[in-house]
Amino acid sequence: MRSILLLFFFLPLLTIAQNKQITLEDIYKKGTFRGEQVQGFASEDNSSLFNAKDVKDESGKEISTSDYEVSADKKRLIFFTGREPIYRRSFKSTAYVYDVATKKTIQLNKGKILHPTFSPNGTSIAYVFDNNLYLYDITSSKTKAITTDGKWNFIINGNADWVYEEEFSFSKAFQWSPDGAYLAYYKFDESRVKEFNMTIFDNSHNKDYRYKYPKAGDSNSTVTIHIYDVAKSKTVPAKYEQGDIYIPRIKWTTTGNNLIVYWMNRLQNNLKLLLTNASTGNATTLYEEKNKYYVDINDDWNFLKNGKEFLYGSEMNGWYRLYLQTIDGKKKTEITKMNYDVTDVNGVDEKARLVYYTVAYPRPMDRNLFVTDFDGKKTTQLTTGTGWHRIELNSDYTKFYDYYSDINTPQTVTLFDLQNNGGAIAASKAKVAGENGKLKTLLADYAIGKTEFLRIPNSKGDTLNGWMLKPANFDPNKKYPVLFCNYGGPGSQQVANRFGAVSMWHQMLAQKGFIVVSVDNTGTGFRGEEFKKKTYLQLGKFEIEDQIDAAKWLAKMSYIDAKNIGHWGWSYGGFMSSLAITKGADAFSAAVAVAPVTSWRFYDNIYTERFMRTPQENPKGYDDNSPINHTDKIRGKYLLIHGSGDDNVHFQNSAQMVTALVKANVDFETMYYPNKNHGISGSADNTSYHLWAKMTNWILENLGNENVNKTPVGNSINSPKTGF
Repeated sequence: MRSILLLFFFLPLLTIAQNKQITLEDIYKKGTFRGEQVQGFASEDNSSLFNAKDVKDESGKEISTSDYEVSADKKRLIFFTGREPIYRRSFKSTAYVYDVATKKTIQLNKGKILHPTFSPNGTSIAYVFDNNLYLYDITSSKTKAITTDGKWNFIINGNADWVYEEEFSFSKAFQWSPDGAYLAYYKFDESRVKEFNMTIFDNSHNKDYRYKYPKAGDSNSTVTIHIYDVAKSKTVPAKYEQGDIYIPRIKWTTTGNNLIVYWMNRLQNNLKLLLTNASTGNATTLYEEKNKYYVDINDDWNFLKNGKEFLYGSEMNGWYRLYLQTIDGKKKTEITKMNYDVTDVNGVDEKARLVYYTVAYPRPMDRNLFVTDFDGKKTTQLTTGTGWHRIELNSDYTKFYDYYSDINTPQTVTLFDLQNNGGAIAASKAKVAGENGKLKTLLADYAIGKTEFLRIPNSKGDTLNGWMLKPANFDPNKKYPVLFCNYGGPGSQQVANRFGAVSMWHQMLAQKGFIVVSVDNTGTGFRGEEFKKKTYLQLGKFEIEDQIDAAKWLAKMSYIDAKNIGHWGWSYGGFMSSLAITKGADAFSAAVAVAPVTSWRFYDNIYTERFMRTPQENPKGYDDNSPINHTDKIRGKYLLIHGSGDDNVHFQNSAQMVTALVKANVDFETMYYPNKNHGISGSADNTSYHLWAKMTNWILENLGNENVNKTPVGNSINSPKTGF
C-alpha cells in the first residue's frame, strides 16, 4: 500500500517531467506551433489564368509567378519580382504585365516601381517611379508621365511620405475613379520637412541614409490633391482650405465621379469630408466632426451604391458606433446603440439594408458578430459567448466563416449559413472547416500553462483587465518571479480572449518557472472613448501608474516573489518598461526595453501631437514622463535593445537614454543590432533567434529566483554582460 501511495504522490511530477520543453528553435526556427490555415472567401485562386512556363521576360527566362495581381476583367496579370521593402507598408519591385490571351509578357518599367494598379476598366496601369506618377496604356503599349517634378526628399507624387505611411496607414497615394475616367493622387512637397540621417553599416566607409521625418513640433509636407482626367490628359487641383493641415484619406463616391477629400487640422480634433467635383476641383462640405480630444482616422467609410447615403463609424457619443447619413446631410441615423465598441465592419448588405459588424462584447477582451438594419431598429447577435470570433462574410451575405478561439484554445473554423426571413436574420452551422487537431495534439505533449483573466483595481477607482499565466506545475507554496509583458499605447489591446494573445515565448518562460502577466492600462482600447482618451496631453502618466498599481496588487499574493517583478515591452511597450524601472522603481526590479521611445520630443508629429499637441504648447506633458528625465530613480536591472537602422523609433532614443544613464551613474546593459529596423527581425542572418535568446537569458539571470530553471536557452548563447 505504501508503494502505491508513493506512486500516486509522485505521479504529477512524473507527468510534468515527461512533457516536452518549449525551445527557442521551436518558436523562431522550426515553426513547431504553427496552426493550420483555412482559406476563406477572399482568397480566390487565379492560377488557372496562366501556365508558369509561359511567363517569361524579354530574354526568355521564366519569371517567378508566386506574387501577382489580376485585372478586374481577368484578361491580364501583373507579376512582381525582386520585392524590396522600403518602410513598414511600402516596397518596390520589378513588374511584368502578362496577357492571358496572347501569353505575352512585357516589363512595365526598366527600374523597380511602386504600386502598379490596373484601372477598373482594365485599359491602363498607374504606377510610381522615382517619385513621379506614370500611366501605361495597355492598348497602345505607351507610357505617359502624369507628373515630372518628383525628386527625392523634395517632391513625391502618388506615394505617401514617411509620416503619412506610418501614421495614416497607407503608402499608395493615388486612387482610380470607379469607371477609370479619373485618377486622383497626392503630391507631397517635403521641402520644409527636416531630414533625419542614419548610418548604414554596409562597407568599409559605411553609408549615410537621409530621409524626411517630421518630429513633434516640426513642419510637415505641404500636401495637395490632384485629379487627372485620363481622356483629356488634364489635371485639376482639389480645392480646400490650405495651412497646417492633413489629408488622411481620399475616397471616390460610387456615382457621379465625386472625390471625397478628408481634411483634418493639425491638432486632429476637427475632421471634414469635402465632396469634390472631379472636373473642376470645387468642393462642398459633406460631413464635419469635432472632438475635445482627437478624431481617430479609420476606413469604416462606406459610400453606398445608390449615391445618396454613406455609412461610417464615430466616437461622438462616447463609444465607437455606426451611423448612416444622407449625402445631403438632412438625415442621420445611429445604427448601433450598445455601450460597447464596434471593432470591425464585416459587411454592408445594401440590397437588404443591413450592416454586419463585430463588437467587443460581452467583455472588452471578447468579440462577437451582430447585424442591424439601416434604421437601427432591429439588432441580432449572430455569435455568442466569450472568446474571439473573427468573421469573414461571402459577397452575397448568405454565408460566413467564423474563426473562433479563446485565450487557452486554438482556433476552430466553422462555416455558417445566413437566413433572412422577412428581416429576421439567423445563422445556422453548415460545417466545421478546421479544428487545428494537429496543434491541439501537439500542445498536449508540452507543459502548457492555463491562462486566467484578472480584474485589478487601480488607485484611481478604475478596474483594469489583465491575464496571468502560471507554470503548468504551479505550487501555491512557492514564490514565483513575475514578468509583466505590456504595450499600453493609446487604443491598443493585449488582454484579448484569443489564442496567441499568450505567446509560446510566454509559455516557455512559464515552463522555466515564471508567472507571466499582462495588464491593459488606462488609455488602451475597446472600453469607450473616455477610458482610451484619459491619457490626453500626458502620455505615460496614468499608464505607468496603473502598471505600478498592478505590480503592488500582485505583490500581496502569497505565491508572488515581490522582490522579483520585472517589466518587458517593445516600442510603446519599451517606453513603458523604461518608466517601470525609473518611476516604478519601488515595484519593478528589472526591465527589458526594446526599441523604446524615451522622449516624445524624438517621435513623429502626427502620432505624438494627436495625443500630446506640440512640445511648444505642452512642454510639461512631454518632459514629466520622459524616462530620460528619471534615470536617477533606477535601483534595479535594465536592458536596453535597439536596431541602429530603426526608421520609426530612432536609435537616437536609446542613445539619449544611455547618455542620461551614464550621467546618473547607473549601471545598465545594452544590445544593438546594426542596420535593423523597428522589428529587429531576420531568419537568414539569425537576428530573431539571437534577439529572443538574449532577452530570455537576461531575464533568467536578472529576474529568476531559486525556483526558476536558469539553464540558458539558444544553444551556446550564455548572455554575457555587454555595454556601450
